[in-house]
Amino acid sequence: MNTVFPPAPSVTVPVVGTNAQFPVHRIYCVGRNYVDHAQEMGHTGREPPFFFMKPADAVVVAAPGCVTPLPYPGLTKNLHYEIELVVAIGTGGKNISVKQAESHIFGYAVGLDMTRRDLQNDMKAQGRPWCIGKGFDHSAPMGLITPKEAAGDISHAAISLQVNNVLRQNSTVEQLIWNMAETIAELSAAWELQPGDLIYSGTPAGVGAVVPGDTLKGCISGLTDIALKVV
Repeated sequence: MNTVFPPAPSVTVPVVGTNAQFPVHRIYCVGRNYVDHAQEMGHTGREPPFFFMKPADAVVVAAPGCVTPLPYPGLTKNLHYEIELVVAIGTGGKNISVKQAESHIFGYAVGLDMTRRDLQNDMKAQGRPWCIGKGFDHSAPMGLITPKEAAGDISHAAISLQVNNVLRQNSTVEQLIWNMAETIAELSAAWELQPGDLIYSGTPAGVGAVVPGDTLKGCISGLTDIALKVV
C-alpha cells in the first residue's frame, strides 16, 4: 500500500501467561456506572447507560513489577483518577444479547480513566461535548490483560485504588449498576463491536485529584495490579 506517510504502529497490550499481544481497536467507557459514584457526582438511581470514547493510543501499559510514568496533561489544574475494570472484547458482534455477551469477552484488566475534571465540567456547563476532558493523550492507563478463563470470579472481584499508599477507592465489581453483560448488549446496539475493543466499565466512589509526584496503585482481585507515578 502506498501511504502518504508511514502509518502509526498498532497499539497493543500484553496478555498474561503468553507471548501474545492484544491489538486495541476502540476504547468505550461507561459513565456513572456505580451508584455511590453517581451520587458523588450529583446523580441518583439506575439511569440508562451512556458511553463516551477515548482514542486507542490513549493507552499507557503499566508493566507489572514497576512504577510506570504517567504524564500530567496540559490545560488542566484538576486531573482526576477513576479506577475501572477493563473488559477486552475477543469476538465482535452487533445486537448481542445479554445471555450471549460473556462469550464475546476475551479477558480483563485493571485500568484508570484519567479525567481533566475542570475541562469536563466547563464543557458540561456550556452544553458542549466533553471529549477534551476524557479523550486526551495518556488518559487510559491499564495493566496486562488476563484471559477470561484465568481471571476467576470477576463479577465479585474487589476493586481498589491507593494514592500515595492511602486507600481512596474501595468497592466490588458486583456493585456495577449495569453489569458487564448488560453493558456489552447496550453497546452492541449502538456500535458493532470488534475484536480488540476495550470497555472501561465505570468507577466507584472516591474519585479525586492527583498532582505530579503522586503514585497510584490500582488493584482488582484476580488481575495484574498497576502502579503509576504522575510526572
